[in-house]
Order: sequence, then C-alpha cells, then structure tokens
Amino acid sequence: MFNLLKEKRLLDISGAGNPDTLRQIREEEQNRLAAVLSSSPVMDLNRDLNELHDALIGRALQLAEIEMARLGLGAPPVPYAYVLFGSGGRREQTMSSDQDSGLIYGDPASDEEAERFESYFRTFADTVVYYLIGTGYPPCEGGVIASNPEWCLPIREWERKLDGWFDEPSWENVRYLLIVADGRQVAGDEGLWERWNNRFHRDVLGHPVIARRMMENTLRHKVLIGVFGQLLTERYGESAGTLDIKYGAYIPMVNVFRLLAVQAGIRETSTIARIEALEKADILSEKEAREAIEAFSLFLMLRLMAVAKDEGGQWVGTGKFPANKLRREWKAPLKKALKLGRKLQRQVEREMRRRFGGR
Repeated sequence: MFNLLKEKRLLDISGAGNPDTLRQIREEEQNRLAAVLSSSPVMDLNRDLNELHDALIGRALQLAEIEMARLGLGAPPVPYAYVLFGSGGRREQTMSSDQDSGLIYGDPASDEEAERFESYFRTFADTVVYYLIGTGYPPCEGGVIASNPEWCLPIREWERKLDGWFDEPSWENVRYLLIVADGRQVAGDEGLWERWNNRFHRDVLGHPVIARRMMENTLRHKVLIGVFGQLLTERYGESAGTLDIKYGAYIPMVNVFRLLAVQAGIRETSTIARIEALEKADILSEKEAREAIEAFSLFLMLRLMAVAKDEGGQWVGTGKFPANKLRREWKAPLKKALKLGRKLQRQVEREMRRRFGGR
C-alpha cells in the first residue's frame, strides 16, 4: 500500500501543470505524514518527506523550462545544475522549509554569450523561485537563493567565488563555505555540480586556517543543557518555556558532523550519512556512531514536531518545542542526547585546536 501511494504521489507531481496544483499535492501529503509523525520511525518519515520536496522542486524546474519556451526564450542555452543548500542539501527539510538554492550553468565562449546566458538564467531562476513560492516554499531570508545574481553564475565564476572565499576567510566567507559543504544537486547537469564540488573539497583540505575558522563557526551554538543536567528553556518573550530544538540540539550536532566529515574528505551531506561514513573511516567507533545516530534521530523527530499550521493553514516552524508538551519517556533520552552533543563539541574543539592551533 505504501509503495502504491508513493507511486501515485510521484505521478500526480509529474502531471501537475502549475504551482497551485503542486501546493495542493504538498499539503495533502504533508497532512498525511503529520498524522503519523508520532507513530512512525523518524528516519523513514524524514526520507519520505524529503523525497516529496525533491519531486516538487524538480517539477517546478520543469514547469519553469516550459514557461521559458512559452515566452519565446527557448530551452536552456547550456546545461545547468540546480543546487540545494541548508536542510534541503542535507535531506533534512521539515514541513515548513524555505528555499536555500543556487544555480550553476555552463561557461559562455564570448561576451555576447555571457550576456545572453546571464539574461536567460536569471529569468529562469526568478521563474523557478516564483513557482516554488507558489508551492509553499518562502525565499531564504539570508539571500542564499538562485534568484539572487550572486548565487546564479556560470561555473567559472562560481570557481572564482570559491577561490575568493578561501583566500579571505572572514566570518561571512567561512559561513558561505559551510553552506556550500551542505550543497546537493537536485536537478540538471551532474558534471557541473561535480566540478564545483571537487573544487570545494580539494581546496578545503589545503587551508588550515579555514579549518580553524570553521571550528569557531561550528561551536557558536551551545547545547541546551545546563551544568547540572537540566534542560534549558527560553526565559523571555513569546518563546518563554520552550526548548530551542533547532539551535540548541539539532544545529550543534549538524555542525559537529559537518566539520568532521569535511576534514575527513567525506562528501556525504546528510548528517546520518556523515556519521555512518565517519564510522567506516574509523573516525568514530561503532558505539559512538550508534549513540550519535540515536541522539540525532531524536533531535530530528522533535524538530519535525516543532512545526504547526498557522491561522491561514500555512506550515510554520520556529524550531522551538514547548517543554510542557515533552513526553515523560522522552526526557531522559533527550538529556542523554544533549550531553552527547556537548561532549562532541568539546572533543571537536580540542582536536581542531591540537591540529590547527588557535585560541
């Protein structure tokens, strides 16, 4: 029955002719998933949800290509790759995820081609982003989105941008490199993505100062457990009494395993896949990997549950979970998982300082 539902969903998405239909499919599927959230294995539900997101985004790209042809602008003049960053790149989107994206396209051979390609792909990216907004994905507030000209470039310009970030490791540039580390091609030309991804991984291992700056960025979010093992809730404002699952549990663990994976040359982007790859590389023991996966799965479940519908029926999520709704049977595992997160942060800090120096 599950496979039949999945096949029907994919058929419905592939046959959708506009963003309104895509949004309706998305809402129906997310309502179905929300109904079984507390009773389903979280990793199975996460996989199903993120396959839904990928399919919807892929269809929005196809519809944008059709619209470009309808406008008389033709097919893409050169291959392109559409890339997801953030939770999309990690295959960890919730029901309220926004758009974190970039677009890479083939190099022009002349100034005339450069102008023509730029005009085409900026219009195309604007159309894709508009369609995805219509499907229920708001744009990234930080501007990491394909409709931003800084994130829609030919491959050669992307490589120059990477070089600039590596050569000038300011806080902002290191943040961009960490964003790129989570990048994943969701549609288009695989060769363009592989070229850019190879450039990133080749250069990141050759810049010790980058590793140190990545560590500083990685450790800035503290785990929400106190020195006496108590859960730390928000104290003020509308969020008072909530647990900041996103920034006090989920993001710290994402950050730790991203840094460990990047430094080990591992190219997986999902946190679970990174943990498994680190175990295979003998960087984590079997016990450490098992405990990390258990902890992260709990964080992921609570993050998915920290999403609800607003008065207009739109899925919204702050990443904050009311402490008074935390089930009794979750409290001990959550404290254990948070202690592990804090331990991992300290271990990473010690190891990175030993290898690369710093304060």
